[in-house]
Amino acid sequence: MFRFENPIYLYLLVLIPMLVLLRRVMQKNRKKRLKKFGDLDLLKSLMPDVSNTRRAVKFWLLMAALALIIVMLARPQMGSKISNETRNGIEAIIALDISNSMMAEDVVPSRLDKSKMLIENMVDNFTNDKVGLVVFAGDAFIQLPITSDYVSAKMFMQNTTPSLIASQGTNIAEAIRMASSSFTKAENIGRAIIVITDGEDHEGGAEEAAAAAKKKGINVFVLGVGSTKGSLIPDGQGGYMKDNTGTEVMSSLNENMCKQIAEAGGGGYIHVDNTNVAQEKLNAALAKLQKGEIDSVIYSEFDEQFRAVAIIVLILLIVEVCIMESRNPLLKDVKLFKSRNKVKENLQ
Repeated sequence: MFRFENPIYLYLLVLIPMLVLLRRVMQKNRKKRLKKFGDLDLLKSLMPDVSNTRRAVKFWLLMAALALIIVMLARPQMGSKISNETRNGIEAIIALDISNSMMAEDVVPSRLDKSKMLIENMVDNFTNDKVGLVVFAGDAFIQLPITSDYVSAKMFMQNTTPSLIASQGTNIAEAIRMASSSFTKAENIGRAIIVITDGEDHEGGAEEAAAAAKKKGINVFVLGVGSTKGSLIPDGQGGYMKDNTGTEVMSSLNENMCKQIAEAGGGGYIHVDNTNVAQEKLNAALAKLQKGEIDSVIYSEFDEQFRAVAIIVLILLIVEVCIMESRNPLLKDVKLFKSRNKVKENLQ
């Protein structure tokens, strides 16, 4: 497994395109200055030893060296040992509603962003557990199969937006069914489906799906996000979404439906507002689930790879120094000397 110990330094790579752009600007300014002295083709013939190709090669060698130095700062590492370990934990699959109504701002900063923050905090409390992610609106699909890789879980979660699903609605039933079939086959282990939704435009069948999950030994928790009073839905362009008649759409939390699904699923209902109460209740509920044996693939003994990168950087810098911006006059004399000898040999 390959990783960076300090990946934040990789943001410095943005310097490369900035320097490339700066070089282009300087080249244009240089041409403008040369034009003041006369025709460019004539000036080029007067400077036969000047080589633009050599300058370009030197520049790109420096850019490559700079990029690799930044990679060195990020400390590239390679996992040299893989081990399968058995740990005690639970399995949890999050079913996250990403319909347009989740963009409402009756919780700060929005229903969807608040849900993402809650999930991230939940995953941070996991140690030996596994987590998966299902996203849904009018349809549902698996965004992340169940895993113990918490870094990937948070990354996939942060990349979820309503644009991932074109079909709008709130098909909670399909999300629960998909989550139910996504657990591992491990036995004697606590399993939970955590549905995070505002319950808007409920398409039916969710209670039956939750009851079916309960029969399989899966607890279905429902986190209702938003306010029952309702809120307008931002359209991303400074206004609010409107229906076919031009009326602004008001979205409100369907709390009764959320409670009914949670009851059918044998879990519990938790209201998510602008406080941290929902986070505390969810962590406490998950802590009560039976912990069973979970097989995990663990990468350990990461070896630093910066030495190999440093050698490449050194080679690039040496090559850059050896390349002159103009043609080497010594090599030019060598060529002339060789050509004269060849002429003498032909005359003899």
